[in-house]
Amino acid sequence: MKRRETGILGEKLASDFLKQHGYHILETNYRCPYGEIDIVARHKDYLVFIEVRTKKSLEFGSPEESITPAKKARMKATAWHYQQAHNDSPSLWQIDVVAIELNQKGKPLRIELFENAISED
Repeated sequence: MKRRETGILGEKLASDFLKQHGYHILETNYRCPYGEIDIVARHKDYLVFIEVRTKKSLEFGSPEESITPAKKARMKATAWHYQQAHNDSPSLWQIDVVAIELNQKGKPLRIELFENAISED
């Protein structure tokens, strides 16, 4: 399984997982000049921006550990851009991370949601 295929599979697994946990998916792969957000959803009173990290090996750390400070900054800027472009969005928002570990055959070993994983400050 190639890297892009792994990412696509991870986003599908994350989307299904989030729906099961009460998230309403608004958009996937939102792109703007600042970057990309994998999933934009509503959960309760919040607008939630979700970064999906999928790995087949823990050789270089867990999926959630792979988010660099630069990626966090791009995600915050992209979330801000989304809110400016969608005036009807809830004022409450957060950035969550879904970490997925797959076995070598592409079956999920772990799917874990980290709510409010990237803070506004």
